[in-house]
Amino acid sequence: MSRPAGRDSRRLTRWWRRRSLRTRLTVIAAIAIAVSVFVAFQVASELLDWELQDTAEDQLRADSRVLATNAERAGLAQVQLPPYPGSGRLVRVILPDGSIRTPAGQPALPPVSEHAGRVARGASADLMESGDSDDDGYLIYTLRAGDGAVQVARVADDSPINRFGLGMLLIGLLCVVSGALVGRAVARTGLAPIDRLTAAAVRVAHTRDLDADIPDEGGGEIRRLIQSINNMLAALRDSRRAQRLLAEDAAHELKTPLTSLRLNIELLIRLDRRGTLDSALPAESRTRLLNDLGAQVAELSTLAAELTDLARGDVSDESTELLDLADVVVAAATQARSRVPDIEVALDVTSVWVSGRPAALQRAVLNLIDNAGKWSPADQPVQVRLRAQGASAVLEVDDAGPGIDAADVPRVFDRFYRADSARALPGSGLGLSIVQRVVDAHGGRATVARSPRGGALLRVDLPAAPIARLTAGAGHRGAPTPAPAARRRTKGRRPSGP
Repeated sequence: MSRPAGRDSRRLTRWWRRRSLRTRLTVIAAIAIAVSVFVAFQVASELLDWELQDTAEDQLRADSRVLATNAERAGLAQVQLPPYPGSGRLVRVILPDGSIRTPAGQPALPPVSEHAGRVARGASADLMESGDSDDDGYLIYTLRAGDGAVQVARVADDSPINRFGLGMLLIGLLCVVSGALVGRAVARTGLAPIDRLTAAAVRVAHTRDLDADIPDEGGGEIRRLIQSINNMLAALRDSRRAQRLLAEDAAHELKTPLTSLRLNIELLIRLDRRGTLDSALPAESRTRLLNDLGAQVAELSTLAAELTDLARGDVSDESTELLDLADVVVAAATQARSRVPDIEVALDVTSVWVSGRPAALQRAVLNLIDNAGKWSPADQPVQVRLRAQGASAVLEVDDAGPGIDAADVPRVFDRFYRADSARALPGSGLGLSIVQRVVDAHGGRATVARSPRGGALLRVDLPAAPIARLTAGAGHRGAPTPAPAARRRTKGRRPSGP
C-alpha cells in the first residue's frame, strides 16, 4: 500500500524546519551549485554534440565531393575506391542498376534507404542521413554522381561526449563539495552575530540581568535585530524598575493604615481578654474606634483596588467601542453620589461621542469627581462640564477648594504623590495617576489649572469620534444616533442630603 504523498511532504517539511539555519544554508548552497552544474553540463553537452555533428557532416560532404569527382571521370563501375583504413570513414558507390560497390575488408553499411535510392535515380542532389543500429550508429551522406551516387559514412562516436560528461561529473562533484564547504563557512561567518546574540539572550535569561546591553555590531538586518532586542531590554528594565517602585511605594503607603488597623485591633483584643472592654472603652469611644476601623478598612480596600488597577497597566479585556461620553460622566457622578452621599455634583454636559473603553473612562471620571469632592466646601458643589471643542471632547472638573500650589502642579499625576496639605485627607495618591494612564491610553491629555472659583480645575481632552464615521455607521448595529436636545444637555445639582 503506497503512502500518501501529502503525509510524506508534511514529514519532509517538519524535518527541514527542525534543521539549524546553518545546516539549511549549507544544503541550499550545495543544491544550488549542483543544479547549476547540471544545467551547465546539459547545455555544454548539447553544444558539443551539435559542434561535433556539424564538423562530421562538413567532412563527409568534402570527402563525397572528391569521390564523386573521381567517379564522374573514371565511371562508377571503374572508379578506384580508397582502401578501408580500419576505422573512421566508410565509402560506397550506388550503381545505376541499384547494385553497390564497397572497398575490400570494409564493414557492411546499412542497406541503401529509399531516400538514398531516389538520389541515385536523380530525384535529388544529395541527402544527409543518420541512423542507429543495435551496435553502431552511422552518419551517411549521399551525393549524386553520374548515373548513380556515392556515399560516405562515419560511425557515430559518442566517446568525446562521454569523456566530457565524465569530466563534468567529476568537476560537478568537486564544485558541490566545495560549495557545501563554502556555504558552511559563509553561514558560520554570517550567523556569528546571531550566535553571539543568542548567547547574550541566554545569559540574560539565566542571570536575569537586564542591564547588560548586547554589543551593536554588523550591519543591515543583524544590526536592526540587535537594536530591537536592546530596545526590548530597555523596555523590560523600565518595566521592572516601575514594578519595583510601585511595590516600594505600595508597601510604604500600606504601612501606615495597616499599622493603625493592627494597633486598634490589638487594643480591642487585649481589653476583651481582660474583660475590661466595656469599662475601658465607653460607648462613645468604642463607636469612634469602630468607625476608625471601618474607615481604615475602606481606605485599604480602595488602595488595593487602585493598586490592582494601576498594576494591570494597559492590559484589559474591555473592548473599545463608540460611546456617548455624556452617559459615562452621568454614570460616574451617580456612582460618586452613592459612595459619598455628602458630595454635591453640578452637571453641565453635552452629548459627545468618543471611541473608548466605557469602564476605564468611568473610573477616570469618578476619580476626578472624588478628588474634587475632597476639597470642595460643603456648600459648594463640584462642577462637571462636558462639551465638544473642535475635534476634541473636553471634560472639566473644578472645585471651590484652596487649589493646587504651583510647586505641586508638575507632580499632580505622579503615583502616590500627595501634597503636604492633603496628608490628613483620605486617599492613596493613586487616583489622578490612574486618570493620567486612562487618558493616555485613549490618546488624550490631562492638565491642571486654577478654577475661576479659586480651587483646582482638572481638564481632560479626548479625541472625539469623526462626524463622517458616525454618519457612515448610522445603519450599523451599535452605531450612535443623535440624542434629543433634552438629553444632549443636562444641567442640575443633586441634593446634598442622603
